[in-house]
Amino acid sequence: MASVYDVAQYVLKKQGAMSAMKLQKLVYYSQAWHTVWADKQLFKASIEAWKDGPVCPDLWREHANQFRVAQIAKGDAGELSARKKRTVDQVLAFYGDHSAQWLSDLSHAEDPWLDARTGTKAGARSNAVITPKAMQRYYASL
Repeated sequence: MASVYDVAQYVLKKQGAMSAMKLQKLVYYSQAWHTVWADKQLFKASIEAWKDGPVCPDLWREHANQFRVAQIAKGDAGELSARKKRTVDQVLAFYGDHSAQWLSDLSHAEDPWLDARTGTKAGARSNAVITPKAMQRYYASL
């Protein structure tokens, strides 16, 4: 199975350098839609409902303290199967031209992030996991 780093590196290869926030959201949407289209996870790393939206902590640790990310050293875009590349390509075609803030605002209005943060005050830190099942259930309904 491809890793979150491989997916992130593929996103960067296709889109070029971008803000860390935008990269996190594109990786999140890639995972979410892959659970719908392929009925399985794109990668195993967890995604959490942080105050700024969905974040994969494993990936965050790789680009921490960087506003703009151009490369993920641990990532190898070549590790993605043709099917996984199609998923990411479709996500990039729909979400890729939007700003990081637009993607963040969108994710804040969607059930997977909202449900994971149930009981958490607005603006408060959280490490509640957004489960693949929650992603699949919500995005399949769209």
